[in-house]
Amino acid sequence: MVTVDDVRRFARTLPRTSEHLIRDRVKFRVGKIVYVAFSHDETLMGFGFPKEEREALVAAEPAKFLMPRESDLRFNWVVVRLAAIEAEEMRELVLEAWRMCVPKKVRLEQQLAAER
Repeated sequence: MVTVDDVRRFARTLPRTSEHLIRDRVKFRVGKIVYVAFSHDETLMGFGFPKEEREALVAAEPAKFLMPRESDLRFNWVVVRLAAIEAEEMRELVLEAWRMCVPKKVRLEQQLAAER
């Protein structure tokens, strides 16, 4: 099972990422944009995801993915059960969420570094 510490180790490798504790919830962001946030009990991870694709994602794997709470529906956001994913999938989800909120130049630099 993936934990907050697993996500933390990976997120800290991503340029411009900072970790914050907001209302007793761990969040990772770039600047003021949150791209990953955990539930209070740390069993759920919300992450940046295109609004137009999330219904299909949740419908395809409802035991794994959830729609965000109603107040977050306006954002590019979806939720995953941490117990339902492995480390590799977590890294893919976090990386794609991070890519949504960093400048293109930073995204390309990270991609080049990862290919080396």
